[in-house]
Amino acid sequence: MGHLLSKNGNRGNRLKKRKRKLLKRKKRNCFLQGPCMLCFIVHGNSGSLGNGNGGGGVGEDDDAQRSEVVSGSGSGSERLAALSSPDDCAKFLLSPRELAIWEGLSAVPARLVVPRALFRATPACEYAEMVCKRKCADVRRCAPCKQPRCCALQEVMENGGGAGAGGARDTAAAAAHRQLPLCPLPSSSSSSSSSSSSSSSSSTSEGVCGTGPLTDSGESPGSTGSTTAATPRSSSPSCHQDHAHGDAQPGENSADNSSINHLPSSILLKVFSHLSVKERCLSVSLVCKYWRDLCLDFQFWKQIDLSGLQQVTDELLVKIASWKLNVTEINLSDCRNVQDHGVCVLASHCPGLLKYTAYRCKQLSDLSLATAAAHCPLLQKAHVGNQDKLTDDALKKLGQCCPELRDIHLGQCYLISDVGMEALAQGCPKLQRIYMQENKLVTDRSVRAFAEHCPELQFVGFMGCSVTSLGVIHLTRLKNLSSLDLRHISELDNETVMEVVKQCRSLSSLNLCLNWSINDRCVEIIAKEGRSLKELYLVSCKITDYALIAIGKYSSTIETVDAGWCKEITDQGATQIAKSSKSLRYLGLMRCDKVNEETVERLVQQYPHIVFSTVIQDCKRTLERAYQMGWNPNSSSAS
Repeated sequence: MGHLLSKNGNRGNRLKKRKRKLLKRKKRNCFLQGPCMLCFIVHGNSGSLGNGNGGGGVGEDDDAQRSEVVSGSGSGSERLAALSSPDDCAKFLLSPRELAIWEGLSAVPARLVVPRALFRATPACEYAEMVCKRKCADVRRCAPCKQPRCCALQEVMENGGGAGAGGARDTAAAAAHRQLPLCPLPSSSSSSSSSSSSSSSSSTSEGVCGTGPLTDSGESPGSTGSTTAATPRSSSPSCHQDHAHGDAQPGENSADNSSINHLPSSILLKVFSHLSVKERCLSVSLVCKYWRDLCLDFQFWKQIDLSGLQQVTDELLVKIASWKLNVTEINLSDCRNVQDHGVCVLASHCPGLLKYTAYRCKQLSDLSLATAAAHCPLLQKAHVGNQDKLTDDALKKLGQCCPELRDIHLGQCYLISDVGMEALAQGCPKLQRIYMQENKLVTDRSVRAFAEHCPELQFVGFMGCSVTSLGVIHLTRLKNLSSLDLRHISELDNETVMEVVKQCRSLSSLNLCLNWSINDRCVEIIAKEGRSLKELYLVSCKITDYALIAIGKYSSTIETVDAGWCKEITDQGATQIAKSSKSLRYLGLMRCDKVNEETVERLVQQYPHIVFSTVIQDCKRTLERAYQMGWNPNSSSAS
């Protein structure tokens, strides 16, 4: 018995809790909650909203009136037929008590008047379809649109926005709401809705939640069949998807057709080919995915020039290697953040590499060049100047693995000696260009090795190396030699130079700067014997006006003569060579202090086809180029 009493007692407590929950739910049903509540009033099974303690204070009289409206009989149906404005529709469903509260809303703060602006010019017969849409179980999900705050709506809220404020205020509120870009409601798939209600729901959803402003007739301006024409797109992703599925008008299609992305990919690739790697990577590839894919085309990554980019690291080189783009040329000059690991990974994935350039990469060692030689047997060019850590071991690896090597630059690699150079010369018989600079450990042995094992050499440079005339004389074997750089050779005599010019009939460029042993007699023989010579550099040599006069008298091929810093050159030598030479196009007279500037000005006027290089003349040419490029001295001084 006690058990039964306790059980009934618990049951009574549960019933009380349910009643409290129902009361709380009914208290929320306030008519101030907007159109959803009004639709619930019309289509609710019971007309009651709550007790006297509810949010709107609705009583039994209100229930009777609403039931009369729903049944469509009596004076309610007559009042329903007489509705003609949004205000009438809004007041029609209110009881006298609610209407009194509605009329007194002018004293309510603006934040409570938001539902007033949500009433639309929608007939009462269409509320049913709206409710069915919201309660339909088959409605597809639509991401909520972010609705911007309308200026007109904000003004209405600040001014009170009630019905008692006048018709102008109501008109502003209605206009403000019609400007809200809302996401369209999804169409209902419920089987209970009829064809007529479906058509009305279509127009209702487009009028209520359309993406464009509505006119008084409920249609968007200029629309003929689709109500979403010429409207600003919402920020909702779902709205973008709806427009993408064919809702756009012909005007939008024509705009899309004019996009650059409609061009053939071959044309875009041709356009992108005129850009640098930096511009393609840091600008073009960030526009869209399509452009990013085009920037990854293999033709752009055959020749990779990353010189001077400090952002280049080993991670980037590893990523490039992972693309397997069959790189044939890579330039890493001045990339100080690249280490041996990145170069090794890239070289191991690029067996077709032909050209490897890494000037001034002092952090790299033998490992980088040796790995490139081991994995790239077709390597033809290796420019690794100014690498302090490079030794003979890397050159030996090149000689063993790269028989196709044709061009090598090893300037200012101070640890390289004759051992590595001899191994390179023996293993690379197809060498055509070899350049050394300030390599003090390279002597006559290296020159002799190249002259014996590399008969195809065309360009040879040993500037500042420990080379003498005993080694230079071996270059007479090179019948294809076209360019010879012998600057700053400490022990170079005139007889050796003259013999080289006589034997190498294809020699077109000879650089003898900084050699005080070169005199007028040597220059005269060079002018007579150099049948193919076009460039002759004699800066800081021991020559006088006689050398310039001999060049103008005996040579018919020399086009460039640089006699700068030759203190014995005077006006006579400059005038005679300009007058007698038929092939001269450039005469360097920089810091020839015995040549007057007035004489040079006269020569410039008499021989406009010759470029005379002095301090004054070079400054004038620089200013002319600056003016041609748009430089303005006034703007420069002002800044």
